[in-house]
Amino acid sequence: MAYAERLTRAPWEIRRGDLDDLRGAGLADDQISDAAQVIAYFNYINRIADGLGVDLEDSMPPDPREAG
Repeated sequence: MAYAERLTRAPWEIRRGDLDDLRGAGLADDQISDAAQVIAYFNYINRIADGLGVDLEDSMPPDPREAG
């Protein structure tokens, strides 16, 4: 989670040590790459939505678990 937060809030602060921590937790380089791409994609979509004034919550289908 620390990596995701840092990549979201201050990507310029990512250091080799951050990646080494992920490797130390058992992630392979391809898994780290996948995670970085998913994190970046969600950041991108949210930034576009914010920039266009789109409320993503309003466009989400209802959660069937909440339907009574």
